Parts: sequence; C-alpha cells; structure tokens
Amino acid sequence: MSETLPLSILNNRRMEKWVRFQPDRTVKLAVGKVEIGQAVLIALTQIAAEELDIAIDRFAVISGDTADAPDEGSTSSSQSIEMSGRSVRLITAELRARIVDRLARRLNCSPSDIDVLDGAFLLDDEPTGHDYWNFAGDEDFAADIAGTAKPKDPADYKIVGKPVPRRDLAAKISGAGFIHDIVRPDMLHARILRQPSREAVLTAFDEAAVRRAARGDFRIVRVANFVAFVGDDETVVQRAAVAAPAHAKWDKVRKLTPAHQEAAWYLTQPSDDRFVGDSVPDAIAGEVVSETYSRPFVAHAAMAPSCGLAEYRDGRLQVWSHTQGVYPLRNSLADILGLTREQVTVRHAHGAGCYGHNGADDAAVDASVIAMQIPDRCIRVQWRREEEFGYEPVGTAHMTRIKAVLDAAGKPIDWTCEVWAGSHVQRPVYGGNMLTHEALPSPPPAPKPNDPPEAAGGGGTRNGIPLYDFPAKRIIHHLAMTTPVRTSSLRGLGALPNVFALECFVDELAEKAGMDPVTWRLAHLSDPRARRLIESVAERSGWASRGTGGNGKGLGIAWSRYKNKAAYAAVAVEIEVDREVHVRRAWIAADAGLVINPDGATNQLEGGLVHAISMTLKEQVKLDGAGITSLDWDSYPILRFSEIPEISTELVHAPNEPTLGMGECTFGPTAAAIGNAVKHALGVRIRDMPLTRERIAAAILRG
Repeated sequence: MSETLPLSILNNRRMEKWVRFQPDRTVKLAVGKVEIGQAVLIALTQIAAEELDIAIDRFAVISGDTADAPDEGSTSSSQSIEMSGRSVRLITAELRARIVDRLARRLNCSPSDIDVLDGAFLLDDEPTGHDYWNFAGDEDFAADIAGTAKPKDPADYKIVGKPVPRRDLAAKISGAGFIHDIVRPDMLHARILRQPSREAVLTAFDEAAVRRAARGDFRIVRVANFVAFVGDDETVVQRAAVAAPAHAKWDKVRKLTPAHQEAAWYLTQPSDDRFVGDSVPDAIAGEVVSETYSRPFVAHAAMAPSCGLAEYRDGRLQVWSHTQGVYPLRNSLADILGLTREQVTVRHAHGAGCYGHNGADDAAVDASVIAMQIPDRCIRVQWRREEEFGYEPVGTAHMTRIKAVLDAAGKPIDWTCEVWAGSHVQRPVYGGNMLTHEALPSPPPAPKPNDPPEAAGGGGTRNGIPLYDFPAKRIIHHLAMTTPVRTSSLRGLGALPNVFALECFVDELAEKAGMDPVTWRLAHLSDPRARRLIESVAERSGWASRGTGGNGKGLGIAWSRYKNKAAYAAVAVEIEVDREVHVRRAWIAADAGLVINPDGATNQLEGGLVHAISMTLKEQVKLDGAGITSLDWDSYPILRFSEIPEISTELVHAPNEPTLGMGECTFGPTAAAIGNAVKHALGVRIRDMPLTRERIAAAILRG
C-alpha cells in the first residue's frame, strides 16, 4: 500500500515523529507545514482530534521545527491540507486502531465494541479504566506507519467540518505573535549594506562617514561583499544602514531600464522551450483568432518586512525564521556555512503576510552569517521596507498568447496557449537563490532557470490547459534563461496570468459568437462541479439582468480549477469605473471537497480574492538603474481596507469528496472576472495588468 501513501508519510515513516501522548494528558501533534495565515494548524488539529476522539483543547501543535517535527518540504502550492491533512488523518486513524486492537485483545472483545470519549476507552458505555495515556506503549510509536487503517466515515464527524477558532490570533492582535516580537538573551540587532546586484564588487567603503551618521556604538562585520552593522541599539544600526549606501562604491553593477519591467521584454530573450499537450496539426481548417495578455513583475508586499534570528553556540547554529520550508533552509544554511545538517536547527516563527518565497530565507541567512562571526550572541536581522521591496525575489513578469481555431459555428476545435516568463519557482530547495550567499567568498553560480513539470502543477504553465471540452489543446512554454531581477514563487505562480488570459479570451469568443458569456461557458463545459459553481455565482450576482453595459458599471465572471486538479472556484465581480476601477461587490462559489474548517476556508477564498483585486488593479514592480525603484507604498500601492468590496461566499458541501487545496483557487478567476467586468463597463478590453487609469485612458482612445 506504500505506493498510495502521501509523500509526507513516505519521508517520515515513524509514528513518534508525528504524535505523542504527554504525561500531562495532552497530545503533541508535530507537523511540517507552517502557519502563514491560512489557518492550517487548527485544521490539522481538527483532523487529529476527530480520528483519535480527543478534545481539541488537549492538543499542542509543533510545526516547522527541524529538531521536533517531520520534514514535509515547503508550505506551498495549496498542499497543506491536501498533503499534510491526509497524512495526519491516516496516521491518527492507524494509531487509534493499533491501540484499540490491543485493548480489545486484553478485554476479550471486538475492537468495534470499544468507544473512545476524550481519549478514554469505554466498553458498553462503561469506563474500562484505560485511556491513551496509560495504555499506549512505546511499540505504538516505534513502528513504521503502514497507512492501512481506515479513517472515520465523514458521516460520523463531530469536529471536522465545523468552525473552530484559531489559537494564534490573540497573540498576534496583542503584539506578541510574530517573529518580530521575539526577544532572546544577549540579543544584538543587525542591518545590512546590500550588494546592489549579483557579481557587484565593493571597491570602497567609508566606514568613518557611516559611524558619524550612526551617532552611536556598533560593530561592522564584513565578509567579502557582505557588510553588516551590529549593535545593542537598534536605532544606531538602523541609522548606519540608511547612511551606508551613500558611502559605498561598487563595480560590476547591473544596468536596467524601464523596458526590462514589461513582460514583452521576454520575447527577445533566449529561452528553454517546452511543449505540453496535444501535437500541433500540420494544417487545420477554420478561422484563427488570437490575443495576447500580460502581467508585470509583482512583489509579495508583505505587511511586515522580513526578519531572522540566529545564534551560534557550542558548535551549533539555531535559527528562527518565517520561512515556508524549515528543512530546505536548514540544508541551505549547512551548505553555505560549512556545517553539517545536524549542527543546524531551524524553527518556524510566524511572519506578517506572505504567500511565496519572499525575503524570509535571506534574512535568516543574514543573521546566520553574522552569528558565525559573533558567536554566543543572538543576532536579530530586521529588513527595512526599502530592502523588502528592493531585494526580495519577485513574481516574474508573464505573457500569455492564446490562439484558437474556430469551426463554422464558432466553436474552438484547436487551442494553443503560448507563454513567455521567467522562472516562477526558485526556492532554496530548487538550487540556491540566496541573496547573502551571492555576496560571500566563492559565490555560487546563478541558479539555473527551473519550473515544475505539469504533473506537479506547473509553474509558468499552471492552468494553461483549459478544462473546456475542446478537441485539441496545448501549451508552448518559453522559459527565459535570464531575468533582470531575482524571481521566485509568488501566490499562484502562472495560474493568475494564465487564467486571466484564458477566461478573458473566452469572453471575447462569446462576444464574437454573439452569445452570453455564461451561456458560452456552459455550452463548452461538461464538468458538473464547474458548471454548478458558474451557475451559482451567475444567479447570486443577478447575471440575467446585467444589461449591455457601456455605462461605467460592469459585471464580469470567470472560473478555474486551480492547477487543473485542486479546488474549483467561480467568481463574479461588480465594478464601477470613473478615473479608476472600483470593485464594489464580489461573489464566490468554491468546491474543495471535504472542508475541514469552514471559517478557515472562507478566509482563504476571500483573502485570495482581495489579493487578486490588488494585483489586477494596482501592482507593478518598477525597474530602472541598478534595480527595483518601487521601494515604498507610494511607488508600489496595494488595495486599501476602504477599497475591499462586499463579498458573498458559498462553500459547496462535499464531505465524501477528497479534500482539495484551496489557498490560491480564487486568485486567477478574480483577475479574469475584473478584466471581463471592465470590458462590460467600458466597451473596450484591457489585456495588460495592472488595469490602471493610464491603461483605461489608452484603451478608450484606441476605441
């Protein structure tokens, strides 16, 4: 049966790595996935509590800890519940079955005769005098997980499927829940003088001028092109870091122009070309229709800049980071610093806002390099806002061109999605891409451009193959060999630009055919789960009475199944356009199979919608000179609280369907729904994000 086990179990076969019954009658549940605002830890606890029949308040969760939790890779790609949740369900079901079977032999009864009430075993509704804490033995935890026990029937669930409050919110609201709030003994503060670009060489540095500007005591740590300012007073080292760039001279600095910031730049660059899907026919009769859509480079724009803590004591390095992958970070740190992996421990601490590979890993490396130079002290590196925008890995610019061949009735009979983009995935686990590492002696070569294969959900190709009932469809992927700035994972990878292109193009085909966009979709779509969601948001948004538009008010719709295998989502948005686009109302319908915690699920769906509105209407990384120039909230605006629309969310109840990842499923449909609503409102189509005032004006002038 091992072939069907989740990878999380295959990589962590010992029961003791996951669950332990503690002497104080609590349960330690250890998981490799981490909390990044998606309420995953309470959902995983619900699963364990359900299978073991133990009150949820008895559980203490350890997550993202290389010393005490299993290795589950990175928390990414909407796989936390789909992968870790399935693992926890199988593991706790097996632990329960193993202990109950042994107790049944002791009591000379059938295992089915034994009930469990908050961890205590009952026989014929009477206490047996046994519970998990006094009956479980070392043999229960030492054995390998087989995955053969049958979990509960969803019809018997009492905890799963119910809203359960998160435990992390109280501390976060009161100012003690984030990595930025950690205070360690003997802690020093540090800031960094950044290498402006890969291969830049520091040729001169006026330390005296920086010390005068800092107006206080601090230490300068320099290792090749890595320079840090370290001291007891955070204000002093902050002043040093702000002053330092004006007193540093660099050679071999890259030169960028605004042309580099547009996705069209990739059209002229060398690429690794890949092909997915049906073969290209030699010739096919029909009308050819083609349009091109784009998204620029985008930032994570985390509410709190990255932070990392590290201390090197007695030959061991201990690190705290809001990384999404503690084990990959541990491995990277060991390799960079010349330590064994056993010498490095990485513990996850919550960060304030990130879906993807931002500066968290880099800040941890910053702190670790300094800690190796100043042992026996805890080093706390806090990035500045300008660093966060200027040096984090950004989401790559992305261009999608769709070409359809139509038969005489206007139905697509051949479909090609052609993509130009940099790498969407350059996490440390994929081969480096660590900022500080590039500034150290003997820096590594630039990471080789990489994207996950389509079977793993794809990167630039994600959601590029439509799920409509077209006879032939394919993706041609031009993966750029170089990018003007560092790129890596950002929420949804290629799904948002590809769904934006796909679902906007569908509206254009419907208009060409003289059909209503919802009617066109349903006419070319047989998947009943998708059809149900489209029909739901159409009905709830009043689609039938939306009118012809053109009066500055619009209603748009779009849908997708994330990665073509995770959760389904359909979105409708109502907008008004004056000088800018304003989303006033939004309707979501989602099908993620068995939902563990409806509150957490709704939070994910609506959070994805808000993020997508911001990205579609406002966000673009600006490039010029030595690098990124959009370094603050004025030059990189995001959606404000006052701009969040009224949202109506429907979760399909499907407890007998497998749980599907849903953290990113509303992302693409929201962008496309906005694009379609703008066309309905103005009568002109804008195909390049963000849909700004300038692009609206240009589209209207073009007619």
